[in-house]
Amino acid sequence: MELYKLTAHELLEKLKNKEITAEEISSSLAKRIEDVDVEVKAYVRTPEKWGQKRGQSPEKGDSPLFFETKGIPVSIKDNICTDGYSTECCSKILEGFKPPYNATVINKINEAGHSFLGLKCNMDEFAFGSSTENSCFGPTRNPWNLESVPGGSSGGSAAAVAGDEAIWALGSDTGGSIRQPASFCGVVGLKPTYGRVSRYGLIAFASSLDQIGPLTKDARDSALLMNIISGFDPLDSTSINIPVPDYTKDLINDAKGLKIGIPKEYFVEGLDPEVKSIVEEAIDKLKGLGAQFKEVSLPHTEYAVPVYYIIATAEASSNLARFDGVQYGLRAKTQGLIDMYKKTRQLGFGDEAKRRIILGTFALSHGYYDAYYLRALKVRTLIKQDFDNVFKDFDCIVTPTSPTAAFKIGDKVDDPLKMYLSDIYTISVNLAGIPAISIPCGFTKKGLPVGLQILSRHFNESALFRLAYTYEQNTEWHKMKPKL
Repeated sequence: MELYKLTAHELLEKLKNKEITAEEISSSLAKRIEDVDVEVKAYVRTPEKWGQKRGQSPEKGDSPLFFETKGIPVSIKDNICTDGYSTECCSKILEGFKPPYNATVINKINEAGHSFLGLKCNMDEFAFGSSTENSCFGPTRNPWNLESVPGGSSGGSAAAVAGDEAIWALGSDTGGSIRQPASFCGVVGLKPTYGRVSRYGLIAFASSLDQIGPLTKDARDSALLMNIISGFDPLDSTSINIPVPDYTKDLINDAKGLKIGIPKEYFVEGLDPEVKSIVEEAIDKLKGLGAQFKEVSLPHTEYAVPVYYIIATAEASSNLARFDGVQYGLRAKTQGLIDMYKKTRQLGFGDEAKRRIILGTFALSHGYYDAYYLRALKVRTLIKQDFDNVFKDFDCIVTPTSPTAAFKIGDKVDDPLKMYLSDIYTISVNLAGIPAISIPCGFTKKGLPVGLQILSRHFNESALFRLAYTYEQNTEWHKMKPKL
C-alpha cells in the first residue's frame, strides 16, 4: 500500500518498528500531491504552479518539499504563521507576507518530532466563507466530486486529508470552518474548547470565536494531534491553564451509559431529508451500542446565525483595520497616504472580505453599537446558558454537522445569506465556546459524505473522542476513499 493512504498512527507504528523512514513518507506524499492536486487544488502552491521540478521550494531554494523530513508531516491552513514562509490568508492584501515567527502550534509540532508541509492549504480569504471559493488562489474542489465545494473556510485542509494529499492537517474554526468541511469531505474535524489550543500565530478573523483544530482520517489521529497542540500558552491571553489529558486513553469502544441529547431545534425545516435520514440512522446505531438518547431543547438556536454575523463581522472589521499597506503585504502605488490606504484595500480585499468589513463597521458605529453589537453579546450569553443547562444532565449532544451535503461550486456564491446558513448547525458551538467534532456517518445517493456532529461541555473533549471512536469501530464510513 502507498504510504500516503495510511493514517498517522499507522505510519507512527511503522516508523517505530523501523519498517519505513520519514523520507519515504515525504516522497510518497509529494508524488501524490503532484499527481492529484492539479484537480483538487487543496494547496495554494504546488510544484506545477511553481514551474519547477517536484522537491524544490520557491522560498527555500533547493530545499525539499518539506522543510524538515521528520516524523509525520502536518499540512497547515494558510492563516497559521510559519517563520520565514509565506502566510497570506489567501488574500492579495497579504501578498508576500512572511512572518518572523512560528505560531505556537507549529513549535509544538516541531517539538513533538514532526514537521510541517512546505505548502499551505487553501482557504476562504481571511476565513470568510463556507465553501473555499473566496480565495485569491481560486477555489478548492471536493475530492468526492470535483464539481462540488469542499466546504470552508478550512476546505483546503479537509480536501487534502480526504484526497490523501495530507496525512493530517490543521484548520481554524470560527463558526464551523473545521467541522463543516470535514462533513463535506468525509473526514474527522474537531473544534476544541475555546482556550484549549493556543491562538498565538493564528491570523485573527474573530478573536473571541477562532480556534485551531485538527482535520484527520480517523478519531485516533485526531486524539494524537490534539495531544500535540493542546496546552497553556503564556503568549495567548485567551489560553486556559488547566491540565491536558492524554486523549488517546479516551478511545474506548463503549457507549454504554453515555447520555445524549437530541436538540429538537436542529431537526426542522431546512434540513435536507436525505441528510436527516442518514443522521437518524447514525443515532440508531449509537442507541444499539448502548448510548441513551433523549430529546432536549436549545431555545435560542434561532438567534445563532444573526448573533454570530454581528459579532464575527464586528471583530473582523476591527482585526482587519491593520491591513493598510503600511507595515506588510500589498501596497498600492499612489501619490498620497489616504489614497494609498484606499487603493490598497480596494485592490487587496476580495468581495466577501469587503462585505464583512462593511457589516462589522456598521454594527460598531455610533448609534448602532447598543442596538446591534451589545444586544448580540447578551443573546450570546443566553445561547451559552442553553448548552450549560443541557449539560447538567447529558454528556453529549448529537446533531447534523450541516443541513446539506456539499453543494456545487458557484451555487451560493451570489447569495451571501444562503451561504451563511450553511453553518447554521455549527455556529452556536463557537458562540458558547464548547468543543465539537464531526465524523463521517454516511453518503447521499449522489455519493457525497454526510457528517455527524457531537458536542460536549467545556474541556470535555474526552467524551467526544469516546463516542466518535465507538461509532468508528462499529462502522466503515471513515475508511471510504474518493476515486481521484
